[in-house]
Formats: sequence, C-alpha cells, structure tokens
Amino acid sequence: MEKMYVDFVEELRRELLDATGYDEERIYYKDKEEYPPTSGDRLILKHSESSNGTAEVCALYIKDLYEAYRNGRSLGDIVEAVMKRMRELSESDILQKVKDLEDYDRIKGDLFIRLINRESHEAELENAVFRVLGDIALVLYVRMGEMDGSVTSMKVKNYMVEEWGLDKTDVFDKALLNTYFISPPRIYCWEKLIYHPTYEGDNFMNLLSDYPIRTDSLGNCLSTTKRTNGAVAVFLPGVAERISDLMDDDFYIVFTSVHEAMVHCMSSVDPEDLRQVLEDTVRETTPPEDFLTLKIYQYNRAAGEFMPVYRKYEDR
Repeated sequence: MEKMYVDFVEELRRELLDATGYDEERIYYKDKEEYPPTSGDRLILKHSESSNGTAEVCALYIKDLYEAYRNGRSLGDIVEAVMKRMRELSESDILQKVKDLEDYDRIKGDLFIRLINRESHEAELENAVFRVLGDIALVLYVRMGEMDGSVTSMKVKNYMVEEWGLDKTDVFDKALLNTYFISPPRIYCWEKLIYHPTYEGDNFMNLLSDYPIRTDSLGNCLSTTKRTNGAVAVFLPGVAERISDLMDDDFYIVFTSVHEAMVHCMSSVDPEDLRQVLEDTVRETTPPEDFLTLKIYQYNRAAGEFMPVYRKYEDR
C-alpha cells in the first residue's frame, strides 16, 4: 500500500474524529480482504449500536475519496461532505428502524425476500436467513428506510429471528407473502413496454379472467410492479401455480437478471436453446451486479416444486 494512500486514510480519520467527537474505536479502517470481504477498502464510522449488537454505521469507500483528493478536492471538502451525509442519516427513519429490529411486530411489514447468486455471495450469507434452490439463494431482508430517494435494506440474521422467539420457517413464509403485497407480480409485454411509457404490466393473477399467456417459444417476461429485484416473483405464493394453470403445462424459468425472468411453456422449447439465449443475454446485456444464474430452472406442476435443469455431464 503506497505511503500517500496510508497518510490520506490516517489524516482523514483524524479529521473525522475531530468533526464527530467520536471515540477512537468508533472510526476505523477496513481492508477489502478483511472478513467479511467487500468490494473495496472502507473507513467505517460507527454511528450507534443497539443492545442486541446491531450497529448503525456509515461506510466510506476510501479509494473513491482518495481519487477525489488526488484530483484536487481538499480534505476539508471531503470531511464536510461526509458530515452532511451523517446528518442526513440522523434525520432519516433508518436509525429508528435499527431500534425496531428487536421487535418483530414493528418490522414484520418491512420483511421481504430477494434473490442472489449463492456461490458468488457465500461470505455475505453467513448467519443470514435464506433458502437454497440450486445456485440461487432466497434471502430474507428488512427495509430500513429511504435515503436520496432509494430504499435501503439489510439481511436479517439468524440471531435476530432467535431473539424474536419465532420459527424461521414461519417468518420466511410470511415474508414471501409480504413481498407479494409490497410488489405484486406482473407479466410484461415487450410491445407495451416500448410504446407505452406508463405501462405497469399485466395482472395475470386476477382469477376472474383468463389471462392470454403465451405458450409459444417467445415466452413471457415475469417481474413485479416495482421491477426491481423482480425475479423473485416466480417464488411468491400462488404465482407458479397460476402460470402453470394458464399454460396447462410445466414451465421453464430463465433468470435473465435479478430483476426479471422469462417463463416458457415446457412443451414449446428446448432447455438447451434457452440456456444458449441466457448465456448470450448475460454476456451482452446483464450488468455483473444484476447477475443471478446461468442455470435454467423448471417448475413441476404435479409435484409443485422447482428444480434446476441439469445437462447430462453436470453434477447434481
């Protein structure tokens, strides 16, 4: 590590200690390789800590700040920007939500499920509450509030559920249902997406009408009303059953990203063709942070189960 970088980190830390009035141990440097590994070096400012050990922290990506410093931004400007961010954090509802984490009844309406690739997020999943399907992890999260117009969230840990005195399976199942109501499932028609900016998808879950689901090789784009982390839609209560009833068949699921999935009537396509399309799509259009899987999945209507579709030479 170059000396100029080390000096910058220590000088910034000292300036922030003065500006915040924090004790020495509340501002510290974390290398990206230190457990748990992160995408970059960080300077951690511990804002508060609850009785259950949950800490509210502000994590600064130090390399970005260092580059700004080398490009002429003064240390004073950097410290002022950090302090502004800390004030915004204090004025948000996130700190109150941290306190509410001890009370299940207060936060149960903010629990939801998100999908991530199990293998590439193995370290992050330690002590988290999740279920595994092939190389996909269905992970329990809690919404923590909004900052800068974006919703912030955190993974729910095993010890938190233990402190609630509840069964993890029950909490997880209720969070799946909650996810349905937070962001209901929708099927999106590509033509409507292109020509109608206000289009919010089709409510195929309306049992009072027969939705004209596609059963040809083109398939259907499945997501949620929010269209963020919408690939979870297929696992929400009643969704897979409804799709298979409309198709009158089993179906394949192609997760083109964490935000959506294509569902195809099983009798109309070859999974090897779908796999090639998926690989091309991921390579050409899916950002690394939105990647979920290169596997094709199947919903078995009779068994009511999901499963990966394996090639003959793949390990099961």
